[in-house]
Parts: sequence; C-alpha cells; structure tokens
Amino acid sequence: MGNRRRPPSGICFVCAVLALAASAAAGAAEIRALRVWDGPEHTRAVFDVSGPVQYKLFTLDNPYRVVLDFDGAALAGEYAGAEPEGVIRRVRTGARGKGDTRVVLDLVSAARPRSFLLAPAEQHGHRLVVDLYAEGAAAPPIARTVHDAMTSGERDLVVAVDAGHGGEDPGAIGPSGTHEKQITLAIARELKRQIDAEPGMRAVLIRDRDYFIPLKRRYELARQAKADLFVSIHADAFNKPSAAGSSVFVMSTRGATSEAARWLAERENRSDLVGGVSLGDRDDTLAAVLLDLSQSATMKASEDMARAVLNGLKGLGRVHKAEVQRANFVVLRSPDVPSMLVETAFISNPAEERRLKDAAHQRRLAAAIVGGVRDYFSRQPPPGTWFAAQGAAPAREHVVARGETLSQIAARHRIPLSALRAANRIEGDLVRVGERLRIPGMGPG
Repeated sequence: MGNRRRPPSGICFVCAVLALAASAAAGAAEIRALRVWDGPEHTRAVFDVSGPVQYKLFTLDNPYRVVLDFDGAALAGEYAGAEPEGVIRRVRTGARGKGDTRVVLDLVSAARPRSFLLAPAEQHGHRLVVDLYAEGAAAPPIARTVHDAMTSGERDLVVAVDAGHGGEDPGAIGPSGTHEKQITLAIARELKRQIDAEPGMRAVLIRDRDYFIPLKRRYELARQAKADLFVSIHADAFNKPSAAGSSVFVMSTRGATSEAARWLAERENRSDLVGGVSLGDRDDTLAAVLLDLSQSATMKASEDMARAVLNGLKGLGRVHKAEVQRANFVVLRSPDVPSMLVETAFISNPAEERRLKDAAHQRRLAAAIVGGVRDYFSRQPPPGTWFAAQGAAPAREHVVARGETLSQIAARHRIPLSALRAANRIEGDLVRVGERLRIPGMGPG
C-alpha cells in the first residue's frame, strides 16, 4: 500500500475525523452513490449517503491515493458509482471489518483533500463532499477567444457568460428530467460562439464544463477577466406548468446596499479599484461615497443593457415579465461590472422544456441576447473599444430562421420595421428561411 505521506511538520497527514451525531433510528447508514466533477480549481467527489456518517480520511503515496474509511456504513444494494474524472484515476470500494466500508480514490498525481458533510437541502439528501486540489497546480484561465484581427489598438469588449448551476447542483428539473445545468451550459456555449463571431467583442465562459462554482466566485471571475458585462444564464421553474416566457433581472437596491456594506467592511477590498479610484487610502466616508458612485453607474448600465436584451427576447415570442426585474441575486453583486441574469424560459413548462433542448431555439435565444448587447454598446461604447472607434453602429446581417417574421426580426434588433424593409428593399412581410437580411445601424444616441 506504500508509505503514508508526511507534511513538513513530521505529523502524519491524517485529516481530522469529522462526525455527525448518529441518528437514534436503528440500522446502519448506507452509501448510495458517488458523483464526480472536474472543475478548473479542483476535482469534487460527492458521496450520497442515507444519513449522518462517521468517517476518517487519509492520503497515501506510491501510488497516490485518498482513502476514506466509513464507520458503520455499507454500500447500498443499488449503489451507483461514477466514472473517474480530473485527478481521480480509479475508484475502488470494499468491506472493512463488520459493517464498515473503505473507499480508495486512486489519483493521477498528488492532491490535497478537503472534506465536509452537508445536511439535506432541496432535492439533495445527506452528502459527504471531498474536494481534491492538485498540489502546485494553478487554476487554468477562463476559456476565452481573442480576436487576432484587431490590429488598430482598439480593445475588444469582454462579455463574461455564466452558465447557471453545474456539478452537484442541477438547478431546476423539467417534466421529462432535463436538468437546468445542461440547458444553461449549452446556451452559454452558443452565446460565446456568437459573441466571438462579432467584430469588437469576445466572450469568456465562467464555466465551460459540468462543475460547480460558488455564486460569489462567479462574479469574482468576471472581474478578474476585466469583463465589460456579466450575463448569467438560467431557466426558470414554477409549481404550475403553465408558467412561461423569458425574464431579465438586475441587482436590487437592497442587494447593492448589502454588497457595499460588505466591501467597506472587508479591509482587503480597500486595496482594490472601484471605478478607477483606489479605496486603500481613503477614510470610511469618502470610500462609501466613491463606492456609491461606482455602484450607481454600474446599476444604470446594467438596467439599460438588460432592457436592450429583453427587447431582443420579445422578438422570440412571449416574455414572462414585460419589464426588467430587480432581485437580490448573489451573482449580480459585482460593484463595477454591469450584470444581468436571463431566465431564458420555464423549464417546468413541458413545451418550453422541449424548446430549450432544441439547438435551433438555443441559437435564436443567443442571437436575441447578442443583439441586445450589440445595440447597447453601439449606442454607448466604452472609450478605447472597437465600438467607440466606429462612430456608428457596425453593419451586420441576420440569417432568417424557421418561423421568424420580419416584424419579429425588427423588434429583436430594436429598429423600425420600415427601416428594415427599406434596407433590404422588401415591400411586404414575406422572408425566406436562410435569407440574409441587412440590419441597418441606427447610430449612437
């Protein structure tokens, strides 16, 4: 089995025994399933268990392994294992003594484990979570594409695209079993593809695979990428299957106030930049004023962009809320990056669940969002960007998709129907699938 690894202190590296008080009910706990995800910062293994468990965790070298000994817990008859991912090369299980179970995670390289127990929450029962951090490995950069064609010195606008949920958090589940996390990732990837195809814009994906990222970390990653906009993609759910339509949310005043209080309370934030002004050497009153100015500008930009995106979504059909909504979502709390959350449709609605899974509809959703973002930045381009250098909205095309009408296309791009007709020399409303329409720029204003 090799030698146990020892930290520099010489004390055997044995994780502290974590335990929850055993239930008064008779019968041993069961290990029902193992789920594994590989993320950019660590590999996560989640054991679904029937109740509180007692366990010990330690690591071994030659070869690298993480060993978990479950006391008084056995594998359930319907135990579901997981395919190895990330740093996990293989998973082995076996009985140990009377009523105990040993699980061995064979690793491809040395890793630092962190484990904790979770009580039941929403659709999840009791869980044991083991996060494995590769030793000495830095987190990979956020997935991105850079436009090599930009040679004139004007920078690209950066849009951070966040696929909601992920990993052990499936989000809402549709009537046919579709997980929200699958839909959001598919739409996020399509949104990135379309943004990267636009002149003067590029996208970064907050997550590009099926893994979990804490909510606060999502907008922190957007700030690290120096994003001009953060868009979080979700699919709504309600207890009545008839609920339908898209919605767009921005941060509420209450959420902004609580985030400002946190920023001002945490000393490490004073070394950051908010609105281009360092808070590090300012007293509390001036720091609060500077932060308020930055947040106010961010919230105004967020609402304007969200309104442009909502107008684009209206071109796809019914929206759930006709106006931009405000809510205290954690992912929207960045004080200096305009942010919005798009509820693309109701996954709890059988018809909308089917559309959300359709690749063509995902393309139309992404196009509506891109159109709104493009229109906003065409009218209010940040200085130094390619958009600012154009002096007017860039020329663009729209490829007609099945079921689209000329009026819907005009609404999506926020231009008068008459302007669209004139630009394409169309007298009626008839358009053909696959036809390329010129979208006239309306200029800044």
